[in-house]
Amino acid sequence: MSEKNRDGKRTARERLAVEREKHKAAEKRRRALIVGAAVVAVLGLAAVIGVIAANAGREGDAAGPVVAPSGANGEDNLAIPVGRDTAESTLTVWEDFRCPACQSFEQTYRSTIHELVDAGQLRVEYRLATIIDGNMGGSGSRNAANAAACAQDAGRFTPYHDVLYDNQPPETDDAFASDARLIELARKVDGLVTPAFRTCVEEGTHNSWVDKSNEAFNKGGFSGTPTVLLNGTNIYQDQTMTPAKLKQQVQEAARG
Repeated sequence: MSEKNRDGKRTARERLAVEREKHKAAEKRRRALIVGAAVVAVLGLAAVIGVIAANAGREGDAAGPVVAPSGANGEDNLAIPVGRDTAESTLTVWEDFRCPACQSFEQTYRSTIHELVDAGQLRVEYRLATIIDGNMGGSGSRNAANAAACAQDAGRFTPYHDVLYDNQPPETDDAFASDARLIELARKVDGLVTPAFRTCVEEGTHNSWVDKSNEAFNKGGFSGTPTVLLNGTNIYQDQTMTPAKLKQQVQEAARG
């Protein structure tokens, strides 16, 4: 074989070897792309599943079991009682933490109610509604009511209840929808902010209970919040009612 032919075959083999290496490199890149695409697809699917699961969890919370706060009583355990069971008079207060009229009632009557409760002459049943959420949109009424129920679990309903009204945002401002804001306000009540309270607020433990309470309010045929009943009589509609008159009526009932 001539030297020329040998050089030609050697060049051909070298070209073939080069082509094989190129082919291997291309195949390696192709496989890497396939594997990369598969990983991206799996991660994307996982993200979609995660979003679906999270949404399903939120929907489940909304339709979850009705968990009444500690000590709640009355029909379906929808009332949060404050005061002695032996009190001669019972004040039933339907309220919404976003309701400006409820705040006005609190500011006017709070000190008198506290005085009568402390004296053992008055028992208060707080019942929570969420009508402002329905009228204005948002979830502040519901979230604040849930947080108040969480405070009831901790034995600190009354001071937290008062803090919420003292820091009520404008009716159009859904600030109470923020769990962080509700927990921040809870710091104004000594000993309230604990891991259990945080979990209760953030997980909406009593949300379904709040929903059921609001359903009871709607079925009750009341005109709005606050609705205030003294021994079954609507005193909020009494234009002559004052804190002094309320005190007189409760004290007269206590004397028998």
